[in-house]
Order: sequence, then structure tokens, then C-alpha cells
Amino acid sequence: MSVLTRDEAQTRAKLLDVHRYTIDLDLTTGDETFDSRTVIRFTAGTDAHTFVELKPAELRSATLDGQPIAPETLDGNRLPLKNLTAGEHELRIDASMRYSRTGEGMHRFTDPTDGETYLYTQLFMEDVQRVFAAFDQPDLKAVFDLTVTAPEGWRVLANSTTEHLGDGRWQAAPTPLISTYLVAVAAGPWHSVHTEHRDLPFGLHCRRSLAPYLDADADELFEITKQCYDRYHEKFEEPYPFDSYDQAFVPEFNAGAMENPGLVTFRDEFVYRSAVTDTERQTRAMVIAHEMAHMWFGDLVTLRWWDDIWLNESFAEYMGYQTLTEATRFTDTWTDFGVTRKPWGYDADQRPSTHPVAPENVDDTASALLNFDGISYAKGASALRQLVAWLGEKDFLAGINTHFARHKFANATLADFIDSLASATERDVHAWADAWLRTTGVDTLTPEVRAEDGNWHLDIRHERGAGLRSKPDPAHNRHGLTHLTTLESPGGRRPHRITIGVYDHDLHDARLLTLRDRLEADLPATGNIGISAAGPRPALVLLNDGDFTYAKIRFDAESLDAVRTGLSGLPEPLTRAVVWNALRDSVRDGELPPTAYLEAARAHLPHETDLALVQGVLAFAAAQVTDRYLTPEQRPAALATLTDLCRDLIRRTEDGDHPGLRLIAVRHFIDVAAHPDTIAAWLADGTVPGGPELDPELRWRVLGRLAVLGEADEAAIAAELDRDPSATGQEGAARCRAALPDEQAKAKAWQAMFGGDEQTDLSNYLFIATAQGFWQPEQADLVREYVPRYYQEAVAVAARRGPAIAEAAGRWAFPAYAVDEETHRLGETCLSDADPIPSLRRKLVDQLDDLARALRVREA
Repeated sequence: MSVLTRDEAQTRAKLLDVHRYTIDLDLTTGDETFDSRTVIRFTAGTDAHTFVELKPAELRSATLDGQPIAPETLDGNRLPLKNLTAGEHELRIDASMRYSRTGEGMHRFTDPTDGETYLYTQLFMEDVQRVFAAFDQPDLKAVFDLTVTAPEGWRVLANSTTEHLGDGRWQAAPTPLISTYLVAVAAGPWHSVHTEHRDLPFGLHCRRSLAPYLDADADELFEITKQCYDRYHEKFEEPYPFDSYDQAFVPEFNAGAMENPGLVTFRDEFVYRSAVTDTERQTRAMVIAHEMAHMWFGDLVTLRWWDDIWLNESFAEYMGYQTLTEATRFTDTWTDFGVTRKPWGYDADQRPSTHPVAPENVDDTASALLNFDGISYAKGASALRQLVAWLGEKDFLAGINTHFARHKFANATLADFIDSLASATERDVHAWADAWLRTTGVDTLTPEVRAEDGNWHLDIRHERGAGLRSKPDPAHNRHGLTHLTTLESPGGRRPHRITIGVYDHDLHDARLLTLRDRLEADLPATGNIGISAAGPRPALVLLNDGDFTYAKIRFDAESLDAVRTGLSGLPEPLTRAVVWNALRDSVRDGELPPTAYLEAARAHLPHETDLALVQGVLAFAAAQVTDRYLTPEQRPAALATLTDLCRDLIRRTEDGDHPGLRLIAVRHFIDVAAHPDTIAAWLADGTVPGGPELDPELRWRVLGRLAVLGEADEAAIAAELDRDPSATGQEGAARCRAALPDEQAKAKAWQAMFGGDEQTDLSNYLFIATAQGFWQPEQADLVREYVPRYYQEAVAVAARRGPAIAEAAGRWAFPAYAVDEETHRLGETCLSDADPIPSLRRKLVDQLDDLARALRVREA
């Protein structure tokens, strides 16, 4: 199959003006394939040759202006259209298409709870070609006219309102001009809840087996949706551009959600079957806000080519968090962003695969797919937050509204956006964009504090991060990666507007830190700055208090001492998030011992009230510090520390006033349990003493840990699956079976992941669940033989099954527990000799860099 290059897309965009797609899908032809008939009406500007894309199981016929095109001329995914003449044309395609089990194209899922089948599309990047023929690039927008034949009793959802014509036929209203990758269909016996807001129909949809859980949360979901809708209409002058707003929670979805106009699809884990924390509800609300922002950023105005994916994702990420804070009960969302999303960006930006927020060299769609990462989302959103701090929200919104007015129902580039911003301000936004959007790496800000003659003085050292600008390297770009060249340049590389928090020890309780002052400072792109203020030296000087910029923060020695004793006594959760991130970065950079991070967690989390902070710190402490940065010999003591910490949190919450905090503590207590007795008793009793009762999620979590510890067997797993035969239960069982410390269980799990065929291949979710159970630090000797096998077999399964499984194999099936030089050497050999497909190569590059970092941390 051929990937589309930027040059090919530009050539075709100059040639074609695509007017309308008329698509007829028949979903009643069997379990393996569906019929797809497409009519494309377009105009050619000159006489030329071009091509249309599709990936059929069978191409039955094709005609151009009534003249047949031989199906055998299909070359991979390209059907040549030769000898086009200038003028209007009609292309007709009749094909049979395959259903997917990987979340790509038309995904088919049968619910094990009730046997009902559901279908939905995910057409991002190149996957529209799996559903219908298309001139598949974002800047050839068209009207889409869709008809679907579905089994009786099903309902069909689409980008616009649908009407049942009878006999299983459904007609969707024609769309406005949208890109091919944004077309959406979802079909099945959906359970639906409807309302109307400001004369617009709103809908929520899920599998029937999840109906009680959706109904329980429908009021909350609609409230969040309406609040965001109203707030966006206060911010944006362009009204919502589509005729309805449906939100469908679909099974085995690879992403968090997809911004299809009028039909947003979400992973149906957001329909909660088990207890969740308020922070998890906030995350769901943020995804709702994020996807709604895309209706303007991405759908109304769409990128011209994939190098500007940040114009979609960075804006939706920023707007999602900011709008949630402004319009809903979730008023502290930037703390969660700081402790969970921002580290995702920091980590990605320090790997060899880093790239600018707005890269200049995205040569094809395979390369573009790799840029949906922590840089395009979290770093880009952080850059926009810094832009708003520097520019002011009034000018920022004025520029955005100019951008919408200029480019609605069309396409735009970074240059277009910067020009729109420049029209609203006298500041040099072009220079800002060069510094923030065209560079790579993370700046580091370090304070030097001294006291003198009744005053205190602060010097801020501003150092550049790893890599100044990305420079294309042919050897790397062949695999869709970027080679980084560090260019010599003194000082830092980006200007920063920051807030400096000045804190003193509380006069009555030395464990508390009280705010004395907040100072504003503009750091230039080069050089350092100094600040002087009257009064004694503060106990803590915190750079980037409020977290308005994107940079790693360090402490002077006295401030670090204050943090060690008073972190939990800082008055604001976002301030504490900045401190925890600074400690995290210092561990990753080998400047703070991992045990010191555990000591800080042990000392301060028992007093923490913010759920996002407790969850984020415990997650890093367990998954990174304990499982990777400490040696196997140190791990038991670390697990004991985390067990004691979680036990303290459980005791602290016995009064029932903090159910979210208690739930987090119970979950992590299970995950770090080194001995089975306590959690086995919980499972037998069906409850934690004092609550909570063990719902399905907690039961599978306990059983999974007991499997790792050798205290569960196949009979116990089968019994639990009888109790919970749902899709989530199937995944839980797969995870538990792969975790059993038994040679036969490991061999069977490995075969399921890497040895299948089209008839026996695991779905994307079952593949991930099996991979999650397979590698366990407690079972190092048992699985050691699989480490060298991993690289060869991951390359093969990725090549056979495509990008979604490649992503899963690289992320979840990688032997992350094996922190040793041999694992790293084997991986480097794989990269140099085996030529994995780009999506797997990117994951392996990142995994190997993380492994090398873990080795350096251990050495330090």
C-alpha cells in the first residue's frame, strides 16, 4: 500500500475541486465484509492523470464518466484515473470492504454480554480508504451524502441527522464541506438518550448492555455538554456549524475520542460500570470539552496538511482544560493537566523522536501519524497557555475569531493562523511562533538565591533543553522519524513569562508554607535575569508558580529543604503540582535519588487533598520509580513503602468523607501488594473493611495481582468471568491469564498475541489486555526467554496487522521490566536490521530511550 506524500497531495489539490460524495453502504452482507458504493463528482482544472484511494476486499467495478476502469489496474490502494480532461467528472466505485477488529476503518464488535453487534467508523489519516473510495487528503473538502442499509432493529448514526426510510434503509442529511477523515457512521441496536439545547438536537448513545450506566450519568453528561457549548458561543463569533450533536460511546476504541463533526465517538470506558473518582469524571468532562472545541478547530477550519496537526490538537487540548475551568464545576483542571498531561509532553520532548509543535518536514501520512503525541497535545497546549499569558486573552480570542472568519469550511496553515493573530495585536507573534513552535526540547530554569543587607536577590539561569531545532536526516526520515542536531547557542531558546512564588515558613507551624508574594518576570530567549526585593530570604522560591510556561524547574538548596518538609503545606494544588513535577524531572535527570521521591511521597501524600496529585504521584512512584529506576534488589523495600503509604491513606479515609481518595488508595494498595493475604481476604469478602465494596473493576484488579503472586489459577479466573462475562470481563480474564506465573500460561498468551492469523487474531483491546498481563517484574526469570523473541515477532505482527496493533505491540507488549543493557542492545539491533513499520519503529525508539534513561538513573 502506498502512503500519500505532501507533494502528491499538493499536486492533486491544484488539479481537483471535489464537490460531492454519494455513498451507499450495505451492512447486511455478512460478518466479514460490507458493500460500499461511491459516486464522486469533481472538477479537474486541467488535462492530467491522478488517482483515487481505496482498500477493498474486492473491487467489483469502477467507471469514470460512464467508461469502465479495469479493476485489475488497482495498484495497492490506488486506482489510476488516466487522461482526465479539464471539466466536470463523475467517478463510480462498487466494492466489498472488510470489517476491522483493530479499531481502524469500519470496526465490528459483538458484545459478549448479550450477543448484539455494533459497528462504527474511525477514518482518521488513511482509514477512510477501508470504508469507501476517496480523494483522501484533508484539503479536498466536499459534501457527503450518505445512505446505509442496516439489519432490522438497528439505528444508524452519522455526521448529520438521519432518517429511517424503512426496510433497514437510513438516509443522512448532506453535510457541509468537511474532510474525508471526518466522515463518521455508527450502526447497531444503540441505547440512546436525547435532549435539545438552543434548538439543536443532542444525543448520547451506547451499547444496550451499558444502558443503566449511561442513564445514571446522562444528566451530568448533558450538563457538561451544554455548559461547554454555551461557553464556546461566548468565546467564538462563528456559531456551531453542524445540524446536530451526538456523542456515541463505542467499544474497543483506540483513542480517547474522535472529533467527527456532529457525531463524536468516545471509548466506552467513559460509561462507568464501576466506581470512579471525581478526577476521572473531570477527565471525561475534559474530553467532552476537547472534542467540542474541535468542531471549530479542525472541523470548521481544517489543517491543509498533516504538519499542522497542532492546529487541531493543541487548541482543543488548551480549550478543553480552560473552558472546563470557566464553565463547569471542575474549576481546578490545570492541576490535573500539570501532573498528568504535561509530563507526557516533557517526556516526549526529551526523546530522539522529538519534533517541533509545528514541524516543517512531514513528508507523508506515515510520518504524520507519528506526531499524535505528547508534543502535539500537551506541549502545544502549554505553549498556547504561555501565549495567552503573554498576549492577553482578549487579543488571543480576537485573533482566533479572525481565523475562523477567514477560513471557515476551508483549510489553513500555521502561517494563516499567525497572520490572524498578528491582525489582533502589535506584539511580534511571528517571532513568538518561531521560538515556541519551530523548536524542540525543554528549557530548564534554575534559581540562585542570596541574602544581603536586608534584601534578597534572585538570579534565574535559563538553559536550553536537549536539541535546538529538528534537522531532517534521510536515514531517519525513511522511517518517519526526525534526527536532532543540537546547534550551538548560548543561553535559553524561548522567551518565558513566568510567575515566581515567594513562600515563608508559617510562624505557628513550620510544616506549612505561606505565600509572601508573587512576582511577574519576562525571561528573554537568551541570557539570564536578576530580581531583587526587600526583606529576608524566603524559605522557598518557586519558579513558574501557576504553571503558565513550559520548562523544567529546579530548586536552590534552601528551597529544596523547604520542599522536603513543607510540600504538602503549600496552599494551592497547582503550586504543589509544579513542585511535584520538578521533583519528577530531577529524578528522571539523575539529579535526585529515586528513593528521595519515595520519601517525599511517603511524607506528604498522607496529607494531600487533591485527587489528581495523589493519583499522579502514586502512578509515577510505582510504575517508574519502583519498577524501573530502582534495582530489583531495592524494589521490595519500595513496594513496602508504597504499601504503608496506601494503608495510611485508607486509614485516613475511614470516616467516609473522602471516597475518591480512598478509592485511589485501595487501587494502589492492590497494585503494590507483595503478599496476598489482605487482598485475597477482600476478594473473598467482596469488600474492603469499611468500604468500598468490590465492584467489577476492583475484583479484576485484585484477581490480576493474585495471579502475578501465584495465588490465583484458571479456575478462579473462569469463575470470575462467569460472574462478569462483559467485554471488560473478557479483557480482565485475558490480563489475568497472561499474568499467571506458569510456563504454559505464558506460552499461550504469547501465541495469542504474536502467533495468530485472520481467524484467531485478538482484537485490539484483547491484545492490549494480554500484553498488560504478560511482563511482570516478579516473574523476570520465567519470561526472560521472551525478551529476544519480542523484537522479531513484534516486527512481524506489526507488518501483518498494521499501525493500531503496531502501536499496541510497541507500547504494551514491550518488556519494560527488563532494564538491562542486553535488552537495549537487542532493541538497537532490531532498529538497524529489521526495518519495523514506522509506527512500531517510533514506539521502539521511545521505549529504548526510556530504558537507557532508567539505566542512567540507576547508575546515578
